[in-house]
Amino acid sequence: MRDALYEKDMSCSACLRNSGGAVEPQRSTSKNWRSRLGIFLKTSPHAPPAKTQRKQYRPTTDEVNQWAQSLDKLLSCKYGTIAFRLFMKSEFCEENIEFWLACEEFRHIKSPTKRAARAKRIYKKFIKSEAPKEINVDFNTKDGIFKSLHCSTQSSFIAAQNKVYGLMENNSYPRFLQSQLYTQLCQLAQGRECKSWE
Repeated sequence: MRDALYEKDMSCSACLRNSGGAVEPQRSTSKNWRSRLGIFLKTSPHAPPAKTQRKQYRPTTDEVNQWAQSLDKLLSCKYGTIAFRLFMKSEFCEENIEFWLACEEFRHIKSPTKRAARAKRIYKKFIKSEAPKEINVDFNTKDGIFKSLHCSTQSSFIAAQNKVYGLMENNSYPRFLQSQLYTQLCQLAQGRECKSWE
C-alpha cells in the first residue's frame, strides 16, 4: 500500500513539477494543473523512460463515468484520486485530500511505534493550530486527537477524516464534476480530442 501511494505521489508530482522551478502567477495555475494532467493521462507512469516505448493510458469511459457516481468510487480509482487531487490543488484546498489520504494510509499501519510517530506527524501537519496545511475541523475534534496522541489507535483520526470527507463530498466533489477538467477527462476517455485546457 505504501509503495502504491509513493508511486502515485511520484507520478503525480512528476506531472505537477514546474519545469523551471519558478513560481508562476496564480491565474495560470489552473491551466498548468490541467495541462499537466493531460500529459499525465497520455503516458503510462509504469512505462520505461525511453520515449519510443511509452504507452498511452486513458481511463476507460466506464471508469470516468463511475467517478460521477460517488466520491468513494472516485477515490477508489488511482487515476480518479490523482485527477481529484489536481482539481483540489487548482481550487487551493488540497489540504483536505492530502489529510484524507494520510489518514487512509495511517489506518493500515500495524506497528504501534510507527503508528504513534505517524500520528504525531499528521497532527503537526494538519490538525495543530497554525499547522502548515491546517484543515477545518472543530475544537472538540482537534482536542480529542491531541489527547489520543500518546496511545494512538487506527481510529484516532476517524472523526476528523469523516468531517473532511463530508466537506469534500458536499463542496469540492460537485464542483469537480461540473468542472471543465472532468468534462475533458470524459472526452479523453472516449478517445476524442479535447479543446484546449484553457
